[in-house]
Amino acid sequence: MIMSFTYAPALESRAVVDIAPSYGLFIDGEFTEATGGKVFKTVSPSSEEVLSEVAQGSAEDVDRAVKAARKAFEKWSALPGSERAKYLFRIARIIQERSRELAVLETLDNGKPIKETRDADLPLVAAHFFYYAGWADKLDHAGYGANPRPLGVAGQVIPWNFPLLMLAWKIAPALATGNTVVLKPAETTPLSALFFADICRQAGLPKGVVNIVTGDGTTGAALVAHEDVNKVAFTGSTAVGKAIARTVAGSDKKLTLELGGKGANIVFDDAPIDQAVEGIVQGIFFNQGQVCCAGSRLLVQESVQDELLDSLKRRLSTLRLGDPLDKNTDIGAINSAEQLARITELADSGEAEGAERWAPACELPSAGYWFAPTLFTGVTQAHRIAREEIFGPVLSVLSFRTPAEAVAKANNSQYGLSAGIWTEKGSRMLAVASKLRAGVVWANTFNKFDPTSPFGGFKESGFGREGGRHGLEAYLDV
Repeated sequence: MIMSFTYAPALESRAVVDIAPSYGLFIDGEFTEATGGKVFKTVSPSSEEVLSEVAQGSAEDVDRAVKAARKAFEKWSALPGSERAKYLFRIARIIQERSRELAVLETLDNGKPIKETRDADLPLVAAHFFYYAGWADKLDHAGYGANPRPLGVAGQVIPWNFPLLMLAWKIAPALATGNTVVLKPAETTPLSALFFADICRQAGLPKGVVNIVTGDGTTGAALVAHEDVNKVAFTGSTAVGKAIARTVAGSDKKLTLELGGKGANIVFDDAPIDQAVEGIVQGIFFNQGQVCCAGSRLLVQESVQDELLDSLKRRLSTLRLGDPLDKNTDIGAINSAEQLARITELADSGEAEGAERWAPACELPSAGYWFAPTLFTGVTQAHRIAREEIFGPVLSVLSFRTPAEAVAKANNSQYGLSAGIWTEKGSRMLAVASKLRAGVVWANTFNKFDPTSPFGGFKESGFGREGGRHGLEAYLDV
Protein backbone atom coordinates (compact mmCIF):
# COMPACT_ATOMS: atom_id res chain seq x y z
CA MET A 1 0.00 0.00 0.00
CA ILE A 2 1.37 3.42 -1.01
CA MET A 3 0.96 6.03 1.71
CA SER A 4 -0.18 9.48 0.66
CA PHE A 5 1.08 12.48 2.57
CA THR A 6 -0.72 15.81 2.58
CA TYR A 7 0.58 19.19 3.64
CA ALA A 8 -1.13 21.28 6.28
CA PRO A 9 -1.32 24.98 5.37
CA ALA A 10 1.84 26.91 6.29
CA LEU A 11 0.78 30.49 5.68
CA GLU A 12 3.21 33.37 5.83
CA SER A 13 1.80 36.24 7.87
CA ARG A 14 0.48 39.30 6.06
CA ALA A 15 1.03 41.27 9.24
CA VAL A 16 4.72 41.79 8.40
CA VAL A 17 3.85 44.27 5.65
CA ASP A 18 1.87 47.47 6.05
CA ILE A 19 0.29 48.55 2.77
CA ALA A 20 -1.04 52.10 2.76
CA PRO A 21 -4.48 52.76 1.21
CA SER A 22 -2.88 55.05 -1.40
CA TYR A 23 0.52 55.97 -2.81
CA GLY A 24 1.81 58.97 -4.71
CA LEU A 25 4.73 59.38 -7.06
CA PHE A 26 8.28 59.47 -5.66
CA ILE A 27 9.96 62.56 -7.10
CA ASP A 28 12.98 64.42 -5.73
CA GLY A 29 13.00 62.42 -2.53
CA GLU A 30 9.35 63.00 -1.63
CA PHE A 31 6.02 61.34 -2.30
CA THR A 32 3.74 63.62 -4.27
CA GLU A 33 0.34 63.42 -5.98
CA ALA A 34 0.06 63.11 -9.73
CA THR A 35 -0.50 66.35 -11.58
CA GLY A 36 -3.91 65.32 -12.87
CA GLY A 37 -4.93 63.66 -9.62
CA LYS A 38 -5.67 60.37 -11.40
CA VAL A 39 -5.21 57.05 -9.60
CA PHE A 40 -5.53 53.35 -10.43
CA LYS A 41 -5.99 50.27 -8.27
CA THR A 42 -3.47 47.50 -7.82
CA VAL A 43 -5.08 44.10 -7.25
CA SER A 44 -3.81 40.88 -5.68
CA PRO A 45 -3.97 38.25 -8.45
CA SER A 46 -4.67 35.37 -6.08
CA SER A 47 -7.79 36.91 -4.53
CA GLU A 48 -8.72 39.92 -6.72
CA GLU A 49 -8.52 41.99 -3.53
CA VAL A 50 -7.71 45.68 -4.06
CA LEU A 51 -4.42 46.27 -2.23
CA SER A 52 -4.05 50.02 -2.73
CA GLU A 53 -4.64 53.02 -4.98
CA VAL A 54 -1.62 54.33 -6.85
CA ALA A 55 -1.03 57.64 -8.63
CA GLN A 56 -1.28 57.65 -12.42
CA GLY A 57 1.74 59.65 -13.63
CA SER A 58 1.34 61.97 -16.60
CA ALA A 59 3.83 63.48 -19.04
CA GLU A 60 4.04 66.48 -16.72
CA ASP A 61 4.94 64.20 -13.81
CA VAL A 62 7.58 62.46 -15.91
CA ASP A 63 9.03 65.87 -16.74
CA ARG A 64 9.18 66.77 -13.04
CA ALA A 65 10.97 63.51 -12.28
CA VAL A 66 13.47 63.91 -15.12
CA LYS A 67 14.25 67.47 -13.99
CA ALA A 68 14.83 66.23 -10.43
CA ALA A 69 17.14 63.51 -11.74
CA ARG A 70 19.02 65.99 -13.93
CA LYS A 71 19.52 68.34 -10.99
CA ALA A 72 20.77 65.51 -8.78
CA PHE A 73 23.09 64.16 -11.47
CA GLU A 74 25.67 66.93 -11.09
CA LYS A 75 26.47 66.11 -7.47
CA TRP A 76 25.87 62.36 -7.66
CA SER A 77 28.19 61.85 -10.64
CA ALA A 78 30.86 63.98 -8.97
CA LEU A 79 30.98 61.76 -5.88
CA PRO A 80 33.97 59.40 -5.66
CA GLY A 81 32.98 55.85 -6.54
CA SER A 82 33.75 54.74 -3.02
CA GLU A 83 31.11 57.17 -1.70
CA ARG A 84 28.46 55.97 -4.17
CA ALA A 85 29.34 52.42 -3.13
CA LYS A 86 28.45 53.21 0.49
CA TYR A 87 24.89 54.07 -0.53
CA LEU A 88 24.53 50.89 -2.59
CA PHE A 89 25.90 48.77 0.26
CA ARG A 90 23.45 50.46 2.62
CA ILE A 91 20.53 49.79 0.27
CA ALA A 92 21.58 46.14 -0.03
CA ARG A 93 21.72 45.70 3.74
CA ILE A 94 18.32 47.34 4.24
CA ILE A 95 16.85 45.02 1.58
CA GLN A 96 18.24 42.08 3.53
CA GLU A 97 16.82 43.42 6.79
CA ARG A 98 13.40 43.97 5.22
CA SER A 99 13.44 40.87 3.01
CA ARG A 100 10.55 39.11 4.73
CA GLU A 101 8.37 42.20 4.42
CA LEU A 102 9.33 42.66 0.76
CA ALA A 103 8.78 38.98 -0.07
CA VAL A 104 5.24 39.06 1.32
CA LEU A 105 4.54 42.32 -0.51
CA GLU A 106 5.79 40.92 -3.81
CA THR A 107 3.73 37.75 -3.42
CA LEU A 108 0.59 39.76 -2.66
CA ASP A 109 1.01 42.15 -5.59
CA ASN A 110 2.41 39.70 -8.16
CA GLY A 111 0.83 36.34 -7.27
CA LYS A 112 4.00 34.22 -7.25
CA PRO A 113 4.61 31.73 -4.40
CA ILE A 114 6.21 33.05 -1.22
CA LYS A 115 8.98 30.47 -1.43
CA GLU A 116 10.07 32.02 -4.74
CA THR A 117 10.02 35.63 -3.56
CA ARG A 118 11.66 34.65 -0.27
CA ASP A 119 14.29 32.21 -1.54
CA ALA A 120 15.01 33.43 -5.08
CA ASP A 121 13.94 37.01 -5.73
CA LEU A 122 14.98 38.81 -2.54
CA PRO A 123 18.44 37.23 -2.16
CA LEU A 124 19.17 38.12 -5.79
CA VAL A 125 17.91 41.69 -5.32
CA ALA A 126 20.32 42.27 -2.44
CA ALA A 127 23.13 40.48 -4.30
CA HIS A 128 22.84 42.84 -7.29
CA PHE A 129 23.22 45.91 -5.09
CA PHE A 130 26.16 44.35 -3.25
CA TYR A 131 27.80 43.36 -6.54
CA TYR A 132 27.51 46.75 -8.23
CA ALA A 133 28.51 48.53 -5.03
CA GLY A 134 31.78 46.67 -5.44
CA TRP A 135 32.21 48.02 -8.97
CA ALA A 136 31.52 51.66 -8.13
CA ASP A 137 35.15 52.52 -7.29
CA LYS A 138 36.71 50.16 -9.86
CA LEU A 139 35.25 51.47 -13.11
CA ASP A 140 38.71 52.31 -14.45
CA HIS A 141 39.39 48.56 -14.40
CA ALA A 142 36.14 47.42 -16.02
CA GLY A 143 37.65 47.28 -19.50
CA TYR A 144 36.02 50.44 -20.86
CA GLY A 145 39.04 52.71 -20.76
CA ALA A 146 40.40 55.07 -18.14
CA ASN A 147 37.96 57.32 -16.30
CA PRO A 148 34.70 56.19 -17.98
CA ARG A 149 31.92 58.73 -17.54
CA PRO A 150 28.22 58.26 -16.70
CA LEU A 151 25.60 59.08 -19.33
CA GLY A 152 23.26 61.24 -17.23
CA VAL A 153 19.58 60.46 -16.60
CA ALA A 154 18.45 56.87 -17.14
CA GLY A 155 14.79 56.19 -17.96
CA GLN A 156 13.96 52.65 -16.95
CA VAL A 157 10.74 50.69 -17.60
CA ILE A 158 10.33 47.32 -15.88
CA PRO A 159 7.84 44.43 -16.17
CA TRP A 160 5.50 42.75 -13.71
CA ASN A 161 6.97 39.25 -13.57
CA PHE A 162 9.98 40.12 -11.35
CA PRO A 163 9.13 43.63 -10.14
CA LEU A 164 11.80 44.09 -7.48
CA LEU A 165 14.47 42.00 -9.19
CA MET A 166 14.14 43.89 -12.48
CA LEU A 167 14.36 47.13 -10.48
CA ALA A 168 17.64 45.93 -8.98
CA TRP A 169 18.99 44.83 -12.37
CA LYS A 170 18.53 48.36 -13.64
CA ILE A 171 18.98 50.73 -10.72
CA ALA A 172 22.10 49.11 -9.19
CA PRO A 173 24.43 49.49 -12.22
CA ALA A 174 22.98 52.91 -13.05
CA LEU A 175 23.79 54.29 -9.61
CA ALA A 176 27.17 52.56 -9.39
CA THR A 177 28.30 54.27 -12.60
CA GLY A 178 27.13 57.72 -11.47
CA ASN A 179 23.83 58.05 -13.32
CA THR A 180 20.52 59.15 -11.83
CA VAL A 181 17.26 57.30 -12.47
CA VAL A 182 13.60 57.73 -13.32
CA LEU A 183 11.93 54.33 -13.07
CA LYS A 184 8.45 53.34 -14.26
CA PRO A 185 7.22 50.08 -12.69
CA ALA A 186 4.55 47.89 -14.28
CA GLU A 187 0.97 49.02 -13.76
CA THR A 188 -0.08 45.73 -12.15
CA THR A 189 2.87 45.51 -9.71
CA PRO A 190 3.87 48.99 -8.50
CA LEU A 191 4.07 48.38 -4.76
CA SER A 192 7.57 46.95 -4.34
CA ALA A 193 9.04 49.87 -6.31
CA LEU A 194 7.23 52.30 -4.01
CA PHE A 195 8.56 50.43 -0.97
CA PHE A 196 12.01 50.68 -2.55
CA ALA A 197 11.54 54.45 -2.63
CA ASP A 198 11.18 54.29 1.15
CA ILE A 199 14.37 52.21 1.32
CA CYS A 200 16.18 54.96 -0.63
CA ARG A 201 15.07 57.48 1.98
CA GLN A 202 16.04 55.10 4.79
CA ALA A 203 19.50 54.74 3.23
CA GLY A 204 19.90 58.52 3.04
CA LEU A 205 20.22 58.51 -0.74
CA PRO A 206 20.41 62.12 -1.98
CA LYS A 207 17.14 63.52 -3.28
CA GLY A 208 16.50 63.10 -6.97
CA VAL A 209 18.99 60.27 -7.52
CA VAL A 210 16.12 57.75 -7.76
CA ASN A 211 12.64 58.82 -8.85
CA ILE A 212 9.69 56.45 -9.31
CA VAL A 213 6.74 57.39 -11.49
CA THR A 214 3.87 54.91 -11.51
CA GLY A 215 1.33 54.62 -14.29
CA ASP A 216 0.29 52.73 -17.40
CA GLY A 217 1.87 52.45 -20.83
CA THR A 218 1.35 56.14 -21.59
CA THR A 219 3.54 57.02 -18.60
CA GLY A 220 6.30 54.74 -19.84
CA ALA A 221 6.01 56.15 -23.36
CA ALA A 222 6.39 59.70 -22.01
CA LEU A 223 9.53 58.66 -20.14
CA VAL A 224 11.08 56.97 -23.18
CA ALA A 225 10.34 59.97 -25.39
CA HIS A 226 11.56 62.64 -22.94
CA GLU A 227 14.24 64.71 -24.62
CA ASP A 228 16.41 64.99 -21.49
CA VAL A 229 16.72 61.23 -20.89
CA ASN A 230 20.14 59.94 -21.94
CA LYS A 231 19.63 56.23 -21.54
CA VAL A 232 16.57 53.98 -21.91
CA ALA A 233 16.44 50.47 -20.43
CA PHE A 234 13.38 48.31 -21.01
CA THR A 235 12.38 44.78 -20.10
CA GLY A 236 9.07 43.55 -21.47
CA SER A 237 7.31 42.40 -24.61
CA THR A 238 8.90 42.39 -28.05
CA ALA A 239 6.07 44.51 -29.47
CA VAL A 240 6.64 47.31 -26.94
CA GLY A 241 10.41 46.97 -27.38
CA LYS A 242 10.05 47.59 -31.12
CA ALA A 243 7.94 50.67 -30.41
CA ILE A 244 10.60 52.00 -28.03
CA ALA A 245 13.33 51.40 -30.62
CA ARG A 246 11.33 53.45 -33.13
CA THR A 247 10.87 56.23 -30.58
CA VAL A 248 14.57 56.62 -29.78
CA ALA A 249 15.78 56.09 -33.36
CA GLY A 250 17.62 59.16 -34.60
CA SER A 251 18.35 60.40 -31.09
CA ASP A 252 21.57 60.02 -29.13
CA LYS A 253 19.89 57.97 -26.39
CA LYS A 254 21.60 54.74 -25.45
CA LEU A 255 19.21 51.79 -25.46
CA THR A 256 19.08 48.27 -24.05
CA LEU A 257 16.12 45.96 -24.63
CA GLU A 258 15.44 42.63 -22.91
CA LEU A 259 12.37 41.23 -24.62
CA GLY A 260 10.48 38.01 -25.20
CA GLY A 261 11.72 34.45 -25.48
CA LYS A 262 10.80 30.92 -26.46
CA GLY A 263 13.61 28.97 -24.81
CA ALA A 264 14.45 25.43 -25.91
CA ASN A 265 15.23 22.86 -23.21
CA ILE A 266 17.09 20.02 -24.98
CA VAL A 267 17.20 16.57 -23.36
CA PHE A 268 19.58 14.01 -24.90
CA ASP A 269 19.28 10.26 -24.47
CA ASP A 270 22.17 10.08 -21.99
CA ALA A 271 20.71 12.72 -19.65
CA PRO A 272 19.88 11.78 -16.06
CA ILE A 273 16.10 11.60 -16.38
CA ASP A 274 15.13 12.55 -12.83
CA GLN A 275 17.50 15.53 -12.82
CA ALA A 276 16.24 16.61 -16.23
CA VAL A 277 12.62 16.43 -15.06
CA GLU A 278 13.41 18.75 -12.15
CA GLY A 279 15.13 21.14 -14.56
CA ILE A 280 12.17 21.04 -16.94
CA VAL A 281 9.78 21.87 -14.09
CA GLN A 282 12.05 24.69 -12.92
CA GLY A 283 12.40 25.93 -16.48
CA ILE A 284 8.71 26.34 -17.31
CA PHE A 285 6.69 26.29 -14.08
CA PHE A 286 8.84 28.64 -11.99
CA ASN A 287 6.85 31.88 -11.54
CA GLN A 288 3.94 30.20 -13.37
CA GLY A 289 5.99 30.27 -16.58
CA GLN A 290 5.86 34.06 -16.56
CA VAL A 291 9.57 34.27 -17.31
CA CYS A 292 11.06 35.67 -20.50
CA CYS A 293 13.76 32.98 -20.50
CA ALA A 294 11.39 30.12 -19.61
CA GLY A 295 12.17 26.73 -21.15
CA SER A 296 8.81 26.65 -22.88
CA ARG A 297 9.88 24.28 -25.68
CA LEU A 298 11.01 20.83 -24.55
CA LEU A 299 13.08 19.07 -27.21
CA VAL A 300 13.58 15.45 -26.19
CA GLN A 301 15.48 12.72 -28.05
CA GLU A 302 13.05 10.15 -29.45
CA SER A 303 14.59 7.13 -27.71
CA VAL A 304 13.87 8.51 -24.22
CA GLN A 305 10.73 10.51 -24.95
CA ASP A 306 8.23 8.06 -23.47
CA GLU A 307 10.29 7.48 -20.32
CA LEU A 308 10.83 11.19 -19.79
CA LEU A 309 7.18 12.11 -20.34
CA ASP A 310 5.98 9.43 -17.91
CA SER A 311 8.34 10.76 -15.26
CA LEU A 312 7.42 14.37 -16.03
CA LYS A 313 3.70 13.69 -15.71
CA ARG A 314 4.24 11.97 -12.37
CA ARG A 315 6.20 14.99 -11.17
CA LEU A 316 3.58 17.48 -12.36
CA SER A 317 0.94 15.55 -10.43
CA THR A 318 2.78 16.40 -7.20
CA LEU A 319 2.89 20.18 -7.78
CA ARG A 320 0.70 22.15 -5.41
CA LEU A 321 -1.34 25.04 -6.80
CA GLY A 322 -3.01 27.52 -4.48
CA ASP A 323 -2.54 30.38 -2.04
CA PRO A 324 0.84 31.91 -2.90
CA LEU A 325 1.36 32.89 0.75
CA ASP A 326 1.36 29.19 1.67
CA LYS A 327 4.96 28.01 1.90
CA ASN A 328 3.91 24.65 0.38
CA THR A 329 2.63 26.24 -2.83
CA ASP A 330 4.52 25.50 -6.07
CA ILE A 331 2.20 27.21 -8.57
CA GLY A 332 0.77 30.62 -7.72
CA ALA A 333 -1.64 32.93 -9.51
CA ILE A 334 -1.34 34.40 -13.00
CA ASN A 335 -0.55 38.10 -12.70
CA SER A 336 -3.70 39.55 -14.28
CA ALA A 337 -6.97 38.72 -15.99
CA GLU A 338 -5.49 40.02 -19.25
CA GLN A 339 -2.52 37.66 -19.03
CA LEU A 340 -4.75 34.73 -18.09
CA ALA A 341 -6.89 35.38 -21.17
CA ARG A 342 -3.79 35.33 -23.41
CA ILE A 343 -2.54 32.06 -21.91
CA THR A 344 -5.98 30.49 -22.27
CA GLU A 345 -6.33 31.59 -25.90
CA LEU A 346 -2.94 30.21 -26.90
CA ALA A 347 -3.47 26.93 -25.05
CA ASP A 348 -6.85 26.52 -26.77
CA SER A 349 -5.16 27.12 -30.12
CA GLY A 350 -2.80 24.23 -29.39
CA GLU A 351 -5.74 21.87 -29.05
CA ALA A 352 -7.46 23.35 -32.09
CA GLU A 353 -4.33 22.78 -34.18
CA GLY A 354 -4.14 19.11 -33.19
CA ALA A 355 -1.67 18.92 -30.30
CA GLU A 356 -2.57 16.67 -27.37
CA ARG A 357 -3.18 18.55 -24.12
CA TRP A 358 -2.48 17.13 -20.67
CA ALA A 359 -2.73 18.63 -17.19
CA PRO A 360 -2.72 16.96 -13.78
CA ALA A 361 -5.93 16.80 -11.77
CA CYS A 362 -6.02 20.24 -10.25
CA GLU A 363 -8.68 22.17 -8.38
CA LEU A 364 -8.46 25.88 -9.17
CA PRO A 365 -9.46 28.45 -6.51
CA SER A 366 -12.77 30.21 -7.13
CA ALA A 367 -11.31 33.72 -6.86
CA GLY A 368 -8.24 35.07 -8.58
CA TYR A 369 -6.47 34.25 -11.86
CA TRP A 370 -5.35 30.63 -12.17
CA PHE A 371 -4.09 28.24 -14.83
CA ALA A 372 -3.15 24.61 -14.20
CA PRO A 373 0.33 23.42 -15.25
CA THR A 374 -0.13 22.06 -18.77
CA LEU A 375 1.92 20.22 -21.36
CA PHE A 376 1.27 19.53 -25.03
CA THR A 377 2.59 16.55 -26.98
CA GLY A 378 2.36 15.97 -30.71
CA VAL A 379 3.55 19.53 -31.25
CA THR A 380 5.15 20.59 -34.55
CA GLN A 381 7.12 23.70 -35.30
CA ALA A 382 4.12 25.05 -37.19
CA HIS A 383 1.95 25.18 -34.07
CA ARG A 384 1.42 28.60 -32.50
CA ILE A 385 2.29 27.15 -29.09
CA ALA A 386 5.74 26.26 -30.48
CA ARG A 387 6.34 29.70 -32.00
CA GLU A 388 4.62 32.33 -29.86
CA GLU A 389 5.58 33.30 -26.34
CA ILE A 390 2.76 32.10 -24.07
CA PHE A 391 4.22 33.51 -20.84
CA GLY A 392 2.40 30.99 -18.72
CA PRO A 393 2.70 27.45 -17.29
CA VAL A 394 2.40 25.72 -20.66
CA LEU A 395 5.07 23.39 -22.06
CA SER A 396 5.27 22.33 -25.72
CA VAL A 397 7.02 18.98 -26.32
CA LEU A 398 8.83 18.26 -29.58
CA SER A 399 11.18 15.37 -30.42
CA PHE A 400 14.46 15.01 -32.30
CA ARG A 401 16.75 12.19 -33.42
CA THR A 402 20.20 13.77 -33.83
CA PRO A 403 22.08 16.67 -32.20
CA ALA A 404 22.00 18.52 -35.53
CA GLU A 405 18.20 18.26 -35.63
CA ALA A 406 17.98 19.46 -32.02
CA VAL A 407 20.07 22.53 -32.81
CA ALA A 408 18.06 23.28 -35.96
CA LYS A 409 14.76 23.08 -34.09
CA ALA A 410 16.06 25.09 -31.13
CA ASN A 411 17.26 27.87 -33.42
CA ASN A 412 14.05 27.85 -35.48
CA SER A 413 12.55 30.75 -33.53
CA GLN A 414 12.25 34.50 -33.85
CA TYR A 415 13.63 34.66 -30.31
CA GLY A 416 17.09 33.99 -28.94
CA LEU A 417 17.15 34.54 -25.19
CA SER A 418 17.81 31.20 -23.48
CA ALA A 419 18.34 27.49 -23.92
CA GLY A 420 19.13 24.43 -21.81
CA ILE A 421 21.13 21.26 -22.54
CA TRP A 422 20.81 17.99 -20.60
CA THR A 423 23.51 15.39 -21.18
CA GLU A 424 26.26 13.61 -19.23
CA LYS A 425 28.88 14.44 -21.89
CA GLY A 426 30.80 17.68 -21.42
CA SER A 427 31.95 17.60 -25.05
CA ARG A 428 28.34 17.46 -26.24
CA MET A 429 27.37 20.36 -23.95
CA LEU A 430 30.08 22.58 -25.42
CA ALA A 431 29.52 21.48 -29.02
CA VAL A 432 25.76 22.09 -28.91
CA ALA A 433 25.96 25.30 -26.84
CA SER A 434 28.33 26.86 -29.38
CA LYS A 435 25.73 26.32 -32.12
CA LEU A 436 22.70 27.66 -30.23
CA ARG A 437 21.71 31.23 -31.03
CA ALA A 438 20.73 32.12 -27.48
CA GLY A 439 22.12 34.71 -25.11
CA VAL A 440 22.16 32.33 -22.14
CA VAL A 441 22.71 28.57 -22.36
CA TRP A 442 22.40 26.47 -19.20
CA ALA A 443 23.90 22.99 -18.93
CA ASN A 444 22.17 20.42 -16.67
CA THR A 445 20.28 23.21 -14.93
CA PHE A 446 17.85 25.98 -15.85
CA ASN A 447 16.83 29.44 -14.64
CA LYS A 448 19.96 29.95 -12.55
CA PHE A 449 20.99 33.57 -12.16
CA ASP A 450 23.94 35.38 -10.65
CA PRO A 451 24.70 39.13 -10.56
CA THR A 452 28.22 38.46 -11.88
CA SER A 453 26.91 36.86 -15.08
CA PRO A 454 25.60 38.86 -18.07
CA PHE A 455 22.06 38.24 -19.33
CA GLY A 456 20.48 39.22 -22.65
CA GLY A 457 19.38 37.94 -26.01
CA PHE A 458 19.66 37.85 -29.78
CA LYS A 459 17.15 38.43 -32.57
CA GLU A 460 13.73 39.56 -31.28
CA SER A 461 14.78 38.91 -27.69
CA GLY A 462 16.53 42.28 -27.73
CA PHE A 463 20.08 43.55 -27.42
CA GLY A 464 22.48 44.68 -24.73
CA ARG A 465 23.45 42.85 -21.56
CA GLU A 466 22.44 43.25 -17.93
CA GLY A 467 24.44 41.83 -15.05
CA GLY A 468 28.15 41.28 -14.64
CA ARG A 469 30.87 43.60 -15.90
CA HIS A 470 29.00 43.75 -19.20
CA GLY A 471 26.05 45.43 -17.47
CA LEU A 472 28.18 48.50 -16.69
CA GLU A 473 28.71 49.38 -20.34
CA ALA A 474 25.08 50.33 -20.93
CA TYR A 475 25.40 53.14 -18.36
CA LEU A 476 28.82 54.49 -19.39
CA ASP A 477 29.82 56.92 -22.13
CA VAL A 478 32.16 54.56 -23.95
